[in-house]
Amino acid sequence: MNTKIAILRGINVGGKRKILMADLKELMGNLDYHNIQTYIQSGNVIFNTVEKLPNKEIGENIEKAILKQFDLEVPVIVMSLEEIKNAIAKNPFYKADADINKLHLTFLNEVPDQDKRVHIESLDYAPDQFKIIGQNAFIYCEDSYHKSKLTNDFFEKKLKVKATTRNWKTVLKLCELSK
Repeated sequence: MNTKIAILRGINVGGKRKILMADLKELMGNLDYHNIQTYIQSGNVIFNTVEKLPNKEIGENIEKAILKQFDLEVPVIVMSLEEIKNAIAKNPFYKADADINKLHLTFLNEVPDQDKRVHIESLDYAPDQFKIIGQNAFIYCEDSYHKSKLTNDFFEKKLKVKATTRNWKTVLKLCELSK
């Protein structure tokens, strides 16, 4: 069995697009996933699968099931435990003295086009910073993430990919729960 982590975008935020975690677990079970656990209400699901499908296809299958069952279009990004471990190791802002409350990770559903990535990285949003590595946009926010211009919409519009963001505490917890 392969351990996977599904990150759903924009559910249970501000009382909108509500999906109960119990219902989400049931949906995942109906898709023949196993050992399903959710973490907080914002759509983080750890599960096991015997499927050999690419992560993007697994995410698309979950998106279709959510649309069918809940009538909600919810982007879903799926990664392996190894991929989340690699993301943690590659975060250029995650150092021994880092304030993890200022760190976030935007998961991209695919590696962005190089020209778009180079263009977006030439933009300056100081004091906030970001670095794109593979399918991840690592973010450092001097103040609150909610005050930053480095949002999901920013990355989606500039890179033309689906994206969803988690704070660094959640990223670390998802890795811990996945082991």
